[in-house]
Amino acid sequence: MILAAMWLLMSGLYKPLILGFGAASVLLVVFVLRRMDAIDGDRVQLRLKPLASLGYLIWLLKEIAKSNWVVTKIILKPSMPIRQHLFVVPLTQESDLGQTIFANSITLTPGTITVETEPGHFLVHALAYSDGDDDGLADMDRRVSAIEKRVAA
Repeated sequence: MILAAMWLLMSGLYKPLILGFGAASVLLVVFVLRRMDAIDGDRVQLRLKPLASLGYLIWLLKEIAKSNWVVTKIILKPSMPIRQHLFVVPLTQESDLGQTIFANSITLTPGTITVETEPGHFLVHALAYSDGDDDGLADMDRRVSAIEKRVAA
């Protein structure tokens, strides 16, 4: 409902046909989601530390900005000094959600993409690989692991 209200406020379209299609879309999505949940009952446990997650998000946005600058400089240079590299990045996250956050953080950072996920590691492609990339990704891995709440065994 919040997303529908935001769309309505930002679009400025208040015609009955558009409002009807929007309401029908929301109802269809809710119906499909409830049906899917009734069939498989699969749920993701959000076990994250809220303040640590906010700190991580701020750190990630800074890293994205720095990577954007590096990629922009590479693209604008006439020689385009690209040093592509495909390498394995170990991961320490315990939950699927933590691993997803780590993989998506890598992909959100310009110039890198998580190509494949395997138990215990990711395969990552870098556009402009440097020796410091391994250390940077190890730091990102540590930060993502720090926002996960540990489950008592």
